[in-house]
Order: sequence, then structure tokens, then C-alpha cells
Amino acid sequence: MSEVRHLVITGLVQGVGYRYGMVVAARRLDVAGWVRNRRDGSVEAMVAGTAESVAAITDWARRGPAGAEVAHVAVELGSGEFTEFEQRPTA
Repeated sequence: MSEVRHLVITGLVQGVGYRYGMVVAARRLDVAGWVRNRRDGSVEAMVAGTAESVAAITDWARRGPAGAEVAHVAVELGSGEFTEFEQRPTA
């Protein structure tokens, strides 16, 4: 059974390799979905996979890559079907 979660990450999360780091982590954890910057300075992601893999990428999102200073991760139910994890343009 696949879980889908929508994440909004705030703090110092742009210009620090956050999206690239999340792509690498998601692919390592077998998570599908996408990540993108938002014009308000946050990062948004839709993550899908097993309960364990979604929990693992959510834990990663709370830390981020070296250089990031994550203030908060909002987690909500998400939707969609994904076959891979990709970086999308800013929205």
C-alpha cells in the first residue's frame, strides 16, 4: 500500500542544495514524487511510497542537507501517482 504526503518545508531551505539533496535521498529510499522551490522561500514536496519510506524521507526533510536550517515541516495527506522522484520548476 502506498502512502502519499504533501510537505512544505520552511526555514533556510533555498540556495543550500535542499532540492538536489532530497532527490538523492528519495531515490535512495525508494520514494517517488517531486520537490520544488516556492516563491515564498519555502520548499514543497509530494512524496509517495511505503509507510516506512515516507517516514524516512519526512525525517530527512526535517534535517535537510548540510547548510540548511529547517524551521518547520508541515505534513498533510497528498494525492497522485508517481513512478520516480523529480525536481520541478519553482511555483
